Amino acid sequence: MVAPPTAGIAVLGAGPAGLTAAHLIGSRGAAGVVFEADSQVGGIAKTVVHDGFRFDLGGHRFFTKVPWVQEMWEQTLGDEFLVRPRLSRIYYRGDYFAYPLRAEDVVRRLGVVETVRCLGSYAAAKMRRTEPPQTFEDWVTARFGSRLYDAFFREYTEKVWGIPGSEIQAEWAAQRIRNLSFWTAVTSALRLKRNHVTSLIEEFHYPRLGPGQMWEKLAARSEKSGVPVRLGHHVTRIVHDESGAHEIEVRGPNGATELIHVSGVVSSIPLSELVLSLDPLPPDHVVEAARRLRYRDLLVVGLISTDPEPFPDNWIYLHDPGTRAGRVQNFGAWSPGMTRPGYTCLGAEYFCFQGDETWSLPDHALVELAKRELGKVGLIDPEHVVDGVAIRVPRAYPMYDKGYDDAVATLRSHIASIPNLQTVGRNGLHRYNNQDHSMWTAVLGTLNLLDGATHDVWSVNADAEYLEEGELQDPLGTTEVIATVA
Repeated sequence: MVAPPTAGIAVLGAGPAGLTAAHLIGSRGAAGVVFEADSQVGGIAKTVVHDGFRFDLGGHRFFTKVPWVQEMWEQTLGDEFLVRPRLSRIYYRGDYFAYPLRAEDVVRRLGVVETVRCLGSYAAAKMRRTEPPQTFEDWVTARFGSRLYDAFFREYTEKVWGIPGSEIQAEWAAQRIRNLSFWTAVTSALRLKRNHVTSLIEEFHYPRLGPGQMWEKLAARSEKSGVPVRLGHHVTRIVHDESGAHEIEVRGPNGATELIHVSGVVSSIPLSELVLSLDPLPPDHVVEAARRLRYRDLLVVGLISTDPEPFPDNWIYLHDPGTRAGRVQNFGAWSPGMTRPGYTCLGAEYFCFQGDETWSLPDHALVELAKRELGKVGLIDPEHVVDGVAIRVPRAYPMYDKGYDDAVATLRSHIASIPNLQTVGRNGLHRYNNQDHSMWTAVLGTLNLLDGATHDVWSVNADAEYLEEGELQDPLGTTEVIATVA
């Protein structure tokens, strides 16, 4: 009997986390292979190209407080890593409000009477606050009051997740909104207090040709260092016993499967998919927890228009009940390299569940829907749209619905029983991580395999203060790994 081929460390998924793991494996001279089910690298951070126009799947700012990550980005792209200004606004009741919310802007646009009501609502919420908030609605109301929650958070949040804010757990707000509150906005506006609030960053880095340029470059470096990236390869089974994972079954582009021996696994595929691929399957309560996890899917409708610049923003949130779109990206404002001279390249974002009405519309109907909706709110002239494309992104966002945390805890405990299996990244941890968080979890998880370290990947981005206040210890020694990137 012929023994299966050996891959060394198998990296599942070629998004930011998976490719970071591959880079670290290659820089150490260790054996490894990346398996990616998609036909291109980058995961949700890939760049889709259509007739020379480039579309980012959600708008990916490159900002971090992890020195290793920042240096890696800069070394990887050099002059192609641009510094871009940030401008984002909220469309609400036919007007545009700065986001993050600014007290002077809210007063000017809502008017004195409504602002006084908002202040009263905020004061009442502060007086009622007794216990830690349990839901997104509780968390935001405690920091902004119910009137501002209804005006600026409820509509968009329910578009994104497809469920009421009262069913979304508070952890999502703590990670995404950070320490921003109505009071910090007021004191910042009045220059009474200098707060460092992540949401208020006024510029960011961005690859000239979109986020996929970063991950394509890193994939090429991984290949050069001896860690190949095999696209169109889906891992269907992970064979393990009490000593760890030993083999993986991979289905290739032609549908054929092969069994490959591995010394370890770094997984950035969805946590539920990973657990359900284990052979033997875990106990019934673990399988049930895996099936309990839910994901929100994303539809990006790219529109190409002859309008030279319909609006100056990088992105606009659509807090408008008359539109299905939740947000629109202006990719030319992210980077001039995303579009062609004389054209505008936009991305209307629709948050869906696979199989629902919007997800199931034909591509041409989605393009017409986006044209009609953006025209209705005055962002484009539909007559100037010359082309369009629909891009479906399954399982884009891990959901923080009721009971998800118990399910994740169950899966985390079971995975810990497999010594050489590390789960990392946004979907790998079922956590709404940014790119730098995902990369850092990959660094820690990979070091656990390479060095026998015991870093806790679950501590990354575990609370609202992580990486926002203070420095992060670097177990790598920054220059040691960066030297291998250039």
